[in-house]
Amino acid sequence: MSLSAFHSASRYLITGLSLLERDSWEKLYSLTVRLYDAASEALYVTGDFSRLTSLAEKPLKLAKCFDDKLNIYNYLVRSLTASGQIEKGIATCCQVLDQLGELIPSKCTPETIHPETIRITTMLQEMSDDHFLSLPTMTDAHKLVAMQFLTHLLHLAYIAKPALAPIISLRMVEISIKYGKCKITPLAFGVYGAFLVSDTIADIEGGYRMGRVAMELMKRMHAVEIIPRLYTPVFSMINIWKEPFQASLSKHLEAYEIGAHSGDVEFAMSNLFQYVAMSIYGCGVTFDGLINDIHAYSKLAFQYQHLMVAKCLIVARQLALDFMGVEENAYSHYCPGMTEESCFVTSCQYNQTYISRYICHKRKYVAFWTGQMDIAAEMYDLTKQFPLCSTGRIVSDLVSTFIDGLIAFYFARKHHSDEAKWTVIGEDVMASLEKWEEFSTWNFSNKRLLLAGELNFLKGDHPMTMQCYALSIKAAHTHKFYHEEGLAYEKAATFLLHKNDHGGALDCFLNAKKCYEIWGAHALVARLNRAIAVLLPLCAMNPGS
Repeated sequence: MSLSAFHSASRYLITGLSLLERDSWEKLYSLTVRLYDAASEALYVTGDFSRLTSLAEKPLKLAKCFDDKLNIYNYLVRSLTASGQIEKGIATCCQVLDQLGELIPSKCTPETIHPETIRITTMLQEMSDDHFLSLPTMTDAHKLVAMQFLTHLLHLAYIAKPALAPIISLRMVEISIKYGKCKITPLAFGVYGAFLVSDTIADIEGGYRMGRVAMELMKRMHAVEIIPRLYTPVFSMINIWKEPFQASLSKHLEAYEIGAHSGDVEFAMSNLFQYVAMSIYGCGVTFDGLINDIHAYSKLAFQYQHLMVAKCLIVARQLALDFMGVEENAYSHYCPGMTEESCFVTSCQYNQTYISRYICHKRKYVAFWTGQMDIAAEMYDLTKQFPLCSTGRIVSDLVSTFIDGLIAFYFARKHHSDEAKWTVIGEDVMASLEKWEEFSTWNFSNKRLLLAGELNFLKGDHPMTMQCYALSIKAAHTHKFYHEEGLAYEKAATFLLHKNDHGGALDCFLNAKKCYEIWGAHALVARLNRAIAVLLPLCAMNPGS
């Protein structure tokens, strides 16, 4: 059913509820329950969350048994998530799971997660892929429902309580192994794979294996409806370690289309955000075209009241406007009076850790590329207040780490009192990129080479510096990361200026400018034009310099 069809359905169903007699809960119990269930789904899909909350009161009070309340709880929790009532959503999920026999600890520490991780990981390592793919079908009704609510809780944990996410993903896998597979089991293996590739575990091959198992199981079960949920961990957290960033773009759009058609608006919108994040941070898709897509996606997210995704999309749109050199407040266009700072403060206030971290990443990214290095350093420090813990990393997290290394070498090269601190940070990032490159030269070789150039510049090994820059430029161009090709050219220009090679620096700045023009980053083009204007007369006076 298309999204527009749900609007018509909701009107008919609300009319049907209004025609019920007062004693329908006694005389027409089954019909009344089914009507309330159908109406709650339609109201959720259309984003009418206030009416859904009001509608839920009667069935939660008058339903004869807990099982008859589960569909209402399902759509109520999803509406709480979408509208940003995260703490209430988590509490409701835990309440339902408790009654289903799945107690979730209120607090998770490394000490509580580690034994669970070892136990489940050891159990799974002894099983072949064929074993996972041939699991019996889950028949326990309460475990089937528990899997559904664990999925909701996992989404909430990613937003506000990342430390809780590993326990939930481990629990979903354990239930599938003990009680058999259901339509959510592919997602269970997918999120477990995302946990394995997290910074805490860093088992890239193990996580990639679980991602493949998840995808194959989904296909064998013909569980097309799980695609919007499954593609989020697989294509935004797992495959980015092994496959080209560009390969994920079409998958997220496919997942959006399936989610929009099936009524899974929550993850349809989530895939639009992942598409945008991958386009900006991973692929360097031109802003000139992307800006219109982000605007359309933001309007859609607000239309269906998915405020968490809407906020992330607005952050992305502001980033695009900043790079394009457009002085416009993207936030006020959708929420009058809102600014990036007020959005950040509100996100911190309501424990929306994911959004707070994403805003920090955006500010650091813009500040770095536009040459506001002191602000970039401040954002580096601020980001540490919003740790990922053991959740999977999306492309903006990986690129943010890469940018941290470049920031660190920039400040280390100033040779101030904090040189040792920044050198260690840069070398740590360099070590991470060297490991990442082992899994994907396509995604990470140009980044590792650029960091190597900066490190050699710091150490005074000038022949190796220029060689690394040249190799980074070539790798970025070959792998179609034209934005990072421009960055490598710009870093080479800075180095050549240090060597008083004005002609070489000018050539590099001109090449960087071409890359930034392709990217649609007009603010960067304007900045380079100022540098070029200074160099041109110097090169004219000293043609050989």
